[in-house]
Amino acid sequence: MTPIISAAGLARESEGPRPPVLLDVRWQLGGPSLRSAYAAAHIPGAVFVDLDAELAGPPGAGGRHPLPDPVAFGAVMRRAGVRADTPVVVYDGGQGWAAARAWWLLRWTGHPQVRVLDGGLAAWSGPLSAEIPEPAPGDFVPVPGSVPLLDADGAAELAGKGVLLDARAAERYRGDVEPIDRVGGHIPGAVSAPTTANTGEDGRFLAPGRLTARFAGLGAAQGAEVGVYCGSGVSGAHQVLALEIAGIPAALYAGSWSEWSSDPSRPVATGPDPR
Repeated sequence: MTPIISAAGLARESEGPRPPVLLDVRWQLGGPSLRSAYAAAHIPGAVFVDLDAELAGPPGAGGRHPLPDPVAFGAVMRRAGVRADTPVVVYDGGQGWAAARAWWLLRWTGHPQVRVLDGGLAAWSGPLSAEIPEPAPGDFVPVPGSVPLLDADGAAELAGKGVLLDARAAERYRGDVEPIDRVGGHIPGAVSAPTTANTGEDGRFLAPGRLTARFAGLGAAQGAEVGVYCGSGVSGAHQVLALEIAGIPAALYAGSWSEWSSDPSRPVATGPDPR
């Protein structure tokens, strides 16, 4: 199953005999919850899921958005109506980062049929609703480990033997600025690969061939061992999604720079060169 779906495709499937479960994961970095925006207008049938509260654990040594407890995550998914045998489509406002986080978590915990609405709510031209659905409880039970996950040591090792992509903005990679975390720079050996280059101006992913060519130019050709990190494991999930569209499996370092940089003993590289 392709990891993304168009708005037209979602409209067709929603009217079909096996409509997907819809999750609305609109989110803004550092901002208030967008639950009120969801309540005002969402794709009919979609259930709101809060990234900060339900797709991440409490901030701390594991980073700003550490992985949620799988048991708690499973309870959230079941309340949203997620079933193991039913497709799931996740969307956000259009940036795609939050939707990709939900997509990655569901894939990591074993759900086999998860897709992201390409372009998010901004691409949807169908009806919107203010009715809050009350889905029947789902039966999805998370089993972590279905897709690869890196810890700090694994990310450092991969930067030396494979390809570790840094999905943050280039100025944060270089260490020119660091608006959020303790220190700027990057994991030594990591390659700068801003997530924003994976999509066009409309927020939709580039064609698979263009993504394949982009990643090959960064050293992440098919067959390479590839990992991704970002600031806190959100935009990095979007990069993993782009790599999957390109046919390149990749591991996510979920703790990302917010975890790495919190430990003063870990090395930090600055400037445009990986090392």
